[in-house]
Amino acid sequence: MIGSFLILGSAEGAKPNPLVPAVADIAISAITFLVLLFIVMKYVVPAFEKVYQDRVTAIEGGLEKAEKAQAEANAKLVEYEKQLADARAEANRIREEARGEGAQILAELKEKAAADAARITEQAHVQIEAERQAAIVSLRSEVGTLATQLASKIVGESLNDDARSQRVVDRFIADLEAQPSAGATR
Repeated sequence: MIGSFLILGSAEGAKPNPLVPAVADIAISAITFLVLLFIVMKYVVPAFEKVYQDRVTAIEGGLEKAEKAQAEANAKLVEYEKQLADARAEANRIREEARGEGAQILAELKEKAAADAARITEQAHVQIEAERQAAIVSLRSEVGTLATQLASKIVGESLNDDARSQRVVDRFIADLEAQPSAGATR
C-alpha cells in the first residue's frame, strides 16, 4: 500500500512536494510516536507523578513543621515574656524591700547615734560637774588658807583658830560667789 502511493504519485507524473512528507514516513512517525507515548505514559509519567507527590508531601510537611515550630516559638515567647515580667516584678519587690530595710536601718542608726550622743553628753556633763566640784573644793581650801594668811598679816595677829578661820573663809567665798552672779545679771 505504501508502495502504491509512491507509485501513484510518480505515475501521475507530478513532482513530489518537498513540504509534504511521504505517507510511509508519516505512518512510521505515528507508530514511533505512539510507542514513545505509551512508554512515557507507562513509565516516565508515573515516576514524575511520584516525584511530584513526594515534593508536595515534603513541602506540606515542611509547612506543617514550620507552623508547628512557629507556634512553639510563639508559646516560648509568651512564656519568656511572662517570666521576664515576673522577674521584673520580683526585682521591684526586692528593691522596695531593700529600700524599706535601708530606711529602717538608717533610722535605727540615727536613733542609736542620738542615744550615744546623749549618753556621751551626759557623761561629759557629769565629768565636768565632778571636776567643777573638785576645783571648788580645792579652791576653797587654797583660798581659805591664803585668806587666813592674808588676814593674819593685815590684822597682825594669828588667826590659827580653825573655827574662826573657817567662818571667815566661808563668808569670803560666799561673797566671791555672789559677785560673779551679780555681775552676770547686769
